[in-house]
Amino acid sequence: MYQHILLASDGSDNALRAAKEAVKIASTNTKSIINVVYVIDMDKAKYDVLHSNSQEEVEIERRKKNSNVIQYLNEVNANYKTTILRGRPGPEIVKYANEQNVDLVVIGSRGLNALQEMVLGSVSHKVMKRVDCPALIVK
Repeated sequence: MYQHILLASDGSDNALRAAKEAVKIASTNTKSIINVVYVIDMDKAKYDVLHSNSQEEVEIERRKKNSNVIQYLNEVNANYKTTILRGRPGPEIVKYANEQNVDLVVIGSRGLNALQEMVLGSVSHKVMKRVDCPALIVK
């Protein structure tokens, strides 16, 4: 059923919970592959570069952020690949998912309250509204 599963990850605990759900779904089809998509937010990246000693240090920190998700996928022998995008997370995930014709997007929810979501917007909500495929938001 779902062969190409996009797992949007920022390395958070919410992303790890989303990874666990993606693995459950992928386990129903031996041909499934989980595409772990990590978006480098360019606004935050500029701040990181300005406040670090080197570009290498920034890259190491970015890899560390996603390491718990990758470690979990390795532990369960999941069939996965990783993709790193640059830009604003919501629009980049939507664009990539639609261009790649993924079957399902799985994304963690930060658990914003109603006011925070109204003011800040929710990446998961933006993705859910704009992708051309089903989306699963994991709390």
